[in-house]
Amino acid sequence: MKRITLPARPDWRDKARAVGFGFHVMYGEPYWLDDAAYTFTLDEIEKQIEEPSQELHDMCMDLVGEIVGSEESLDRLAIPEDLRDVVQRSWQRRDRHLYGRFDLAYDGNGPAKLLEYNADTPTSVFETAYFQFNWLTDQITLGVLAKDADQYNFLQESLVEAFEQFPKESIFHFAAITDNEEDRGTTVYLMDCAVQAGHRVELLDIREIGIDAQGRYTDLKDRVIDRCFKLYPWEFMLREPFARELARSGDVFVEPAWKAVLSNKGLLPLLWQRHPNHPNLLPSYFTDDPAASTLTDYVRKPLLSREGENVTIFRDGRESISAPGDYGDEGFIVQAYAPLFESDAGFAVLGSWIAGDRACGLAVREDRSRITANLSRFVPHVIMD
Repeated sequence: MKRITLPARPDWRDKARAVGFGFHVMYGEPYWLDDAAYTFTLDEIEKQIEEPSQELHDMCMDLVGEIVGSEESLDRLAIPEDLRDVVQRSWQRRDRHLYGRFDLAYDGNGPAKLLEYNADTPTSVFETAYFQFNWLTDQITLGVLAKDADQYNFLQESLVEAFEQFPKESIFHFAAITDNEEDRGTTVYLMDCAVQAGHRVELLDIREIGIDAQGRYTDLKDRVIDRCFKLYPWEFMLREPFARELARSGDVFVEPAWKAVLSNKGLLPLLWQRHPNHPNLLPSYFTDDPAASTLTDYVRKPLLSREGENVTIFRDGRESISAPGDYGDEGFIVQAYAPLFESDAGFAVLGSWIAGDRACGLAVREDRSRITANLSRFVPHVIMD
């Protein structure tokens, strides 16, 4: 694994605008980097990223039934007590799921380590599946990269295959907070994948979802929503006023309600309990576990944090760096510290994608901080042997 610099495509901003990638700059900072890349060997990709990611996903899926069947585990994960049956029934029905992204620490030495599983509303899917692939093909055409340069990236094909597994009789609604450019762009891209899989689709703002007299969710045309992808976290949905209707909504929403247990940081100590000393896991504990005190270099994470909020890194038992945020009331876990790949540009975390139940792609984000947050940058990758 290396970080390299190379000439940016002269027209990449025009290409970004042409495909709706307006969020290549976010918060006044560059988000997409066209003049840099992370390089890997094929053996690294296959042995250190793809195979472990597939195994980690299988381990997670094997654990879901145990978690949803345990009141103690659901307590640990702060799943609202009055809506646990929504999560449990979703798993019992085996509601179909679409995708997820593992965040991995890997610096080119030793096995990759699982930091968390973004199993409910992972973003950067468009950048991974579409825009970085176009970057690769353009750079090969320009002669910047060799003709045999490759990428670990069959995410788009895998998403289309996953969408093909959903019934096609009804409109497939897609909901997000549409005035957020990144969320809208991500959702529109997934709609296109669904269209390729043969679905009729419609976009709506999640705040515009209504409820009819029978307690069914409806769109702005008062049509019943039979299937709805939502780029909105389950931990928010389970606490919304309309959550009382979820009990009779069946398998309407994608991702399904059982994903609430995989997108929760409480999954990490539960995985460690089930698979102690697994090479791709870090020692992880709930904060009231006596074993937590054995860690001196560790990271404290809220159960429901996003974009690094309220994450704190401790080195030699002392606070080293922390990020502000609005999470933490739900509880924390601690996880052994794992170094990220470090370069002059900052610290890189690997995002390893799952679509359906298949490991299928790689995203690399880097941040000036050891805590990957909302100012992280997306850097394309390339396989070069």
